[in-house]
Amino acid sequence: MPELLTTTMHDETRQGEAYASFANDVQSYKKHFYIESYGCAMNFADSEVVASILIGNGFGATANYEEADLIFINTCSIREKAEATVRKRLTEFRQLKKQKPGMLVGVLGCMAERLKEKFIQEEKLVDIVVGPDAYRTLPGLIEEAETGQKAVNVLLSRDETYADIAPVRLNSNGVTAFVSIMRGCNNMCSFCVVPFTRGRERSRDAGSIINECKTLFEEGYKEVTLLGQNVDSYYWTASPNLSKGGAQEDPVSFAKLLEMVAQISPLLRVRFSTSHPKDITDDVLYTILKYDNICNYIHLPVQSGSSRVLQMMNRTYSREWYIAKVDRIRELIPDCGLSTDMITGFCTETEEDHQQSLSLMEYCKYDLAYMYFYSERPGTLAARRFEDDVPEEIKIKRLQEMIALHRIHSLQSMQRDVGKICKVLVEGTSKKSEEELYGRNDQNKVVVFPKDNHKKGDYVTLKIISCTAGTLRGIAS
Repeated sequence: MPELLTTTMHDETRQGEAYASFANDVQSYKKHFYIESYGCAMNFADSEVVASILIGNGFGATANYEEADLIFINTCSIREKAEATVRKRLTEFRQLKKQKPGMLVGVLGCMAERLKEKFIQEEKLVDIVVGPDAYRTLPGLIEEAETGQKAVNVLLSRDETYADIAPVRLNSNGVTAFVSIMRGCNNMCSFCVVPFTRGRERSRDAGSIINECKTLFEEGYKEVTLLGQNVDSYYWTASPNLSKGGAQEDPVSFAKLLEMVAQISPLLRVRFSTSHPKDITDDVLYTILKYDNICNYIHLPVQSGSSRVLQMMNRTYSREWYIAKVDRIRELIPDCGLSTDMITGFCTETEEDHQQSLSLMEYCKYDLAYMYFYSERPGTLAARRFEDDVPEEIKIKRLQEMIALHRIHSLQSMQRDVGKICKVLVEGTSKKSEEELYGRNDQNKVVVFPKDNHKKGDYVTLKIISCTAGTLRGIAS
C-alpha cells in the first residue's frame, strides 16, 4: 500500500524530474551535471539555485544522467517513502558509477543534513553531502571529492537566503515560476523535521525578491508563487547605512511584500505558499482583495480536526480557532479557493479524533486536500516524546475514508463552477490532446479548453461547461 494517497497533483509527486526543458550545448562544457528533485516546491526552487552556482563555475546541465560527470539528488525527509525512493535511486547511480570512473554522486537538501553519516560511512552511496544552507560551497566540495575524499558540509546558517543568486529555471514552462522569499522554520510542529534540516527562519531581502519577480515578468513569465515554509511570518528590515546618514527603513511584512509584487504589473499573477493558520492576518486578506492579480487561493494546512491531537502536534491552535480563521477568509473573500494538509494516524489518534477530522473537512469542504498517513521521522519531537502507536492498517483505513470524503467535496466544488465565467492563464498543451490547452483559474483549479488561436502565456476568458472531480472544461467566452 503506498504511503502517499491523494486525489490531486502535488509537487511531492513530481519524483525523478530532471532538466526536461533546460539544456546547455553539450559541447560547450567539459563537465556536466544532472539533478533530480524530490519533495516540496522549496526543494525544486533550491535545485534552481544549485544549477546557477554550478553553471557559474563551468558546469553545463544535461537532461541525460548517463552523460553527467556529476549527479545530484535533492532530497526530502518529510515521509519515509520519499527516503526509500531516494535510496533506491542512489543505488542505481552507484551501479552506473562503476561503469563510469570519475563520476561523482551527491546528495543535497534535507536528507543530506539528517543522514550524512549513513550515506557516507555506512552505505557508501555518495561522494558529496551538502545541506540546504551550504550550496555556495559546492565548487570546493566538488574539487575535494575529485581527489577521492568524501566531501561534506551540512552546517546550518542563521542568515543564508541566496538572495544574490539568480536561479536557473529548471523544467520551466516559461509561464510560471517559484520565488523563494524565506528559508527555515521557527514552528516546532512535533511531527516535522524541517526546523532540524533547514534551520531557523530568516527572511530574504525584499528588494532582491522584487527584482527577481520583475526580471521574470520581463522575460515573459506571467505568474510567480512566493515560497516559504510559513510565508505569513515573513518580516524584513533593511539595516540603515549610518555612514551615509541613512535612516531606518520601514519593515516589510508579508502583506506589504505581497502588495509590492502585485504592483509590478497587473498582468503578473501572484500566488503564495504556505500559510500557517496562526500567522495569516487580515492585512494579507485585504491585500488579496485589493489586487485582482493576487489569486484568490490559500493553502491553509490544518493537519487534524481534533484539538487534542493538534495540541500534541504543537500546532498552537485549536479546532475552533482554525474554523474561525476559515470563516474569516470566506467572509472577506467569498470565492477564495481553500486547500489543506491532513495527517491520519498521528500518535494516540482515536476513532473519535479521526471523526473530528472528517467533520472538519465536512465543514470546510476544501477545494484541494493533500492527505497522508503519519510517518514517524527520527529526531522529531514526536519521535522523542510519543509512541507511534496507531497500527498501519488503521492509518491506511482512515486515510482512505478521508480521501473518499474529499473526492465528494472536490466534485461538488467543481460542479459549483459549471456555468461560471473565469479567467485562465494558459500553461501549456493538454496531456490528452494536442488540440486542447490547459491552465489554472484564480482558485488554482485546472481548466482544459480548445486551443483555437490561444497560446501558452495568454490570459483567456472561459465559460465552464462541464467538470470531473479534478478538472474543469471550458470554452472561450
